[in-house]
Amino acid sequence: MIKHFTMKQLPDSERPYEKFQKSGPVALSDAELLAVIIRSGSSGKKSVDIAQEILDQGSRNLLNLYGISYEDLCRIPGIGPVKAIQLKCVAELSKRIAETRYEDSVRMTNAKSIADYYMERMRHERQERLLAAMFDSGCRLLDDELLSIGSVRSAFVEPREIFLAAFRYGAVHIILLHNHPCGLPEPSAQDDAVTERIAVCGGLLGIPLADHIIIGDKSYYSYREQGRLPLKSAQ
Repeated sequence: MIKHFTMKQLPDSERPYEKFQKSGPVALSDAELLAVIIRSGSSGKKSVDIAQEILDQGSRNLLNLYGISYEDLCRIPGIGPVKAIQLKCVAELSKRIAETRYEDSVRMTNAKSIADYYMERMRHERQERLLAAMFDSGCRLLDDELLSIGSVRSAFVEPREIFLAAFRYGAVHIILLHNHPCGLPEPSAQDDAVTERIAVCGGLLGIPLADHIIIGDKSYYSYREQGRLPLKSAQ
């Protein structure tokens, strides 16, 4: 028979809810914060112990919530489908909160503001993702569209899809963004080829490629900042 522990059965010093009410969320450890989501333990484990097991994997910190899959969460004793969904939703909320924080400051002419806006969304991805961000005549962000998942190679990036998206949004400028799962944002020869191909097409269609930003782990590379855009061939 599986024994379940509730928050009420824990000593006062170990109850995250009571600790929160007394000192606020800042007083809770990472494991205690997760325990509030997990709520109850099982198989002789307290919710804090289960939370610590999640933290001990992979990156050995809260970043595990991004890296660990739903399926792997479900395999942890005490974490069923519902709790796994809740934990993955917490991770997604944290990305969106970080994104919303920078939304009003995004400027097409400021690569850092764009990198800040997309950083939490893209830096945790295990595969490369290529996005097109669309901007209006006032250099304001209209929206973005996911173009591909996987290696960003010139042969696999269709200018047609990029500029059809730009036309749908009425974009005047576009910026390409993709992530490097290795965490290092330095461009490869393939990245250079994609940038040149899209810049040339944008020049011909009258929708300039304003930048290509590569997202690393808390770092980024901007072709425009490095003086590599606009290309002469795109003018």
